[in-house]
Amino acid sequence: MKNRFGAYLSLAFVSCFSVVLLCGCGYTTRSMLTGKYRTIYITPFLNKVDVTQESYSANKYRIYRPMLETDITRKVVNRYLFDGNLKPQREGQSDLVLKGELVEYRKDPLSYTEDNNDVTEYRINIYVNLSLWDVKDDKLLWEEKSFNGNYSYFTSFATGNVIKVAEDTAVNNAVEDLARRIVERTVEQW
Repeated sequence: MKNRFGAYLSLAFVSCFSVVLLCGCGYTTRSMLTGKYRTIYITPFLNKVDVTQESYSANKYRIYRPMLETDITRKVVNRYLFDGNLKPQREGQSDLVLKGELVEYRKDPLSYTEDNNDVTEYRINIYVNLSLWDVKDDKLLWEEKSFNGNYSYFTSFATGNVIKVAEDTAVNNAVEDLARRIVERTVEQW
């Protein structure tokens, strides 16, 4: 009798555990957007980087990169096309409008050679201000200040078994990271 009771108890435990596993925790990779949002217009990003600002030790790694705002706009549009949850449309034909402005581009050193003469690793940081608008209700849905995309890379001075990357490739990867994060912020709505 005891063996039978133990078998039933084990079966009940396994069944309950299986139900919990099958139900999961509610995580999903699909969009959390409501059905009324199907299209988005991405305004061209504006370059608001202040190049006239005085140089001092705290901002010596802030630099200007021409046409970066154009690259950001193009990558964000392409990322929405890749994601597929919101279809990019022309102005006046969309449910949502994403407005953005480039506010800072930084190239920060992370590590140096043993003699401290050369940088072996940098991190590219790109900061933008964003706002998402509902066109029909003319309502601000969310706004983010200093939203960041970044990428770290090793220079030609790095030693050891590391992958060395050119600065242009690193900037491209940082823009890709920024675009991915912007689309995730829009469609996942955590």
